[in-house]
Amino acid sequence: MTVRTVGAAAARALLLLAAVSLPVFAATALLPADAAEHRTGGRADAVRLAELRAELGLDRPVWERYLTWAGGMLRGDPGTSLLTGRPVGELVAERLPATLALAGCALAVAIPLALLLAWLIGASRLFAGFAAAVAAVPQVVFAAGLAVVFAGVLGWLPPVSLLPPGGAPPAEVLVLPALALAIPAAAFAAGPLGGAVADASRRPHVRDAVARGVPAGRVALRHVAPFVLAPAVRMLALLTGGLLAATAVVEVLFGYAGLGELLVSSIGTRDAPVVQAVALLAALPVLAGLAVADVLAGDGA
Repeated sequence: MTVRTVGAAAARALLLLAAVSLPVFAATALLPADAAEHRTGGRADAVRLAELRAELGLDRPVWERYLTWAGGMLRGDPGTSLLTGRPVGELVAERLPATLALAGCALAVAIPLALLLAWLIGASRLFAGFAAAVAAVPQVVFAAGLAVVFAGVLGWLPPVSLLPPGGAPPAEVLVLPALALAIPAAAFAAGPLGGAVADASRRPHVRDAVARGVPAGRVALRHVAPFVLAPAVRMLALLTGGLLAATAVVEVLFGYAGLGELLVSSIGTRDAPVVQAVALLAALPVLAGLAVADVLAGDGA
């Protein structure tokens, strides 16, 4: 591992982060209506709306607002909510623990499940169709199905959490949304990883180890794992970012007050600083993981 390799990976990650922020900001600005209209409930006259837009800075060009926001981010200030006037950092910090708890539980299920499915796919392509079918189920359908079975029919778990912002989620509240996130994500990740496992398994030294009767666990850890490490890190990064992004759907469905629910409500009220902050938080683990994978791939080249 060289300083040059690490520096190049970090630079690419920062450029990608900036590239992510641009379309998110532009898409929020292009939505019909704006935060001033939502803040007044649509009952203000044109004069009052113009005054409020000037107060919030919404009368300035989009590029100028973006540069102002980007400058604040470079200083560690994500700005102020256009709807509530509260610092965006406070709003994010209030919701972040709940989303981290949910994403952590989902990852604890998704990672071993994805690795198991990838190993099965590498051994037999019959499992590839199963993984693809599970991954193709829409998140809403999957979450609704779990709620019907485990909350409605069996009555084992609560169908909604109704967690207040900043509240600590009890264990039983996390089960359904975590499973709704983890199972489709694991199935999605297992497909590409299964291909990498199959390619590694065809290498001569792996075939030789199998022929010599080396136990399957040792073959997986010592002979196959080093060749799938870089793609596994990339997929783990995508899996983590995908889970954080998918919490928007799951948190709304289950009444879970986390960052995903905050993102959905902020899009609805055109609260661009909040949308930007949450979107970048979801992108960070993906970009960080891809940077680590680039370093590992560079070292292995």
